[in-house]
Formats: sequence, structure tokens, C-alpha cells
Amino acid sequence: MATEIDFYSELDQFDKKILEALLEDGRMSITDLAARVGLSKTPCQIRFRRLIAEGYIEGFRAILNPTKMQLDHVAFVEVKLSDTREEALRSFNEAVKKVREIEECHMIAGRFDYLLKVRTRDIGRYRRVLGEKISTLPHVASTSTNPAMETVKEGWNRFS
Repeated sequence: MATEIDFYSELDQFDKKILEALLEDGRMSITDLAARVGLSKTPCQIRFRRLIAEGYIEGFRAILNPTKMQLDHVAFVEVKLSDTREEALRSFNEAVKKVREIEECHMIAGRFDYLLKVRTRDIGRYRRVLGEKISTLPHVASTSTNPAMETVKEGWNRFS
């Protein structure tokens, strides 16, 4: 089994510094990035483009503040399916991608089949999403909701 060190072994110290810097500020210019990691602009830009081409960087996006958008109610939903054959899983997976309030969906090996992270304005809106959207997804047999009381850490923001 590959370890974290094995997975990143193709990256040297400069590549890692570039990725760490971009995790902190994905909008910085190549000039600023080069200065930050200790390279001149052209080699930094070449490495930056290679990291994108090789799939280490999948893209860039804005990180929105859910509280400012009144979307700070988070619930984790355990979903048990009535059918776990491949076609049922595919059907569920495609349908879940269409539900805007589902922020994350993970297939789980355990006492339930999927774990969903659902973000809504409040418990009332969550209840409607559960009843009208999640419970009606293909092959859903049962759900169990675990509301988050506080978010301590969110997002993957560490390279090392």
C-alpha cells in the first residue's frame, strides 16, 4: 500500500512549496509565487503549468463563506440503500450529484452505504431537503441525521 510519502515522491521541495503556497492563496501572481518559493519567474511558471498538466492541481475556485450566505446549518446523513448492485449505486450516485444542498457524498464500508454532508439555511430547510430530495433518491431505504454543532476544521489545506 502506498504511503503519503510514496504518493508525493515525484514532487521535489519546490513543487511542494508551490502547492502549499497555492493552498493558502490560489490567486497570487506567478511573480509573487516565484518569490515565495525561491525560484525565478520562468522556472516557477514551468513547474506551475506542469503541476496542472499532471493533475496535481485540478483547478481554482472561490471559497465562499457559508455563514455570510446564511448556509451554516450542516448535517451529516447516513444513507442505507435497498439495493447495492452496481446499477443501483450508479443510479444513486448520478442523482445525488443533482442535489444542490448535498456538499459531499462518500460511499462507506460499514453499517450504512453513504455519508452525505448537507448544508442548508436552518433545520426547517434541512427537513424539507431530507423529505423532498434525499429520501426520494433512487434506492434509499433509510436515513439517519447527525447535525453538526460546530465546525472545527473544514477542507483539505495541508500538503505535508
